[in-house]
Amino acid sequence: NHIWPFLWRFHNVHHADQDMDISTAIRFHIGEMLMSIPFRLLVITASGVSPLLILVYEIVFEAATLFHHSNIKLSLDLERVLAFFIITPRQHGIHHSIVQNETNSNYGTIFNWWDKLHATSKRNIKQEDIIIGVPAIRDEKENSFGNLLVLPFKKQQPLWQLPDGSIPKREL
Repeated sequence: NHIWPFLWRFHNVHHADQDMDISTAIRFHIGEMLMSIPFRLLVITASGVSPLLILVYEIVFEAATLFHHSNIKLSLDLERVLAFFIITPRQHGIHHSIVQNETNSNYGTIFNWWDKLHATSKRNIKQEDIIIGVPAIRDEKENSFGNLLVLPFKKQQPLWQLPDGSIPKREL
């Protein structure tokens, strides 16, 4: 959804939220959700898993998604322990940054070893330095329900440019 421009048009609705909290976890374009159905059905059919296992997976997946999109501030000690195994709100907050190479990191949903395996793990950004959202969508009116519903079908602004034309970057 981050690599293919057509899919990003729909997934962008999720990232456009400028105040990441638990509601961000359920903020997806209906088109993105509908497009995921054939893929999910294919995986379920090919793997032959039981309906009970699918239900358990969905519950755990959704709980993890709600957790890492929440605005819960964990103590540094707890963060370090949890972040060794799972995706925390701090880690996933980096994924929602307006800086492109930060958005293209920390993709995981439950376990963070996938990001470590694929070299997409990024944890060295201070939480207070992260600006959440998409650079091209900074106006509150652009984040209205109606605008987000038609967003994938409108002419796209250069996504990684702020309205003034500058590109958000972070010097480390």
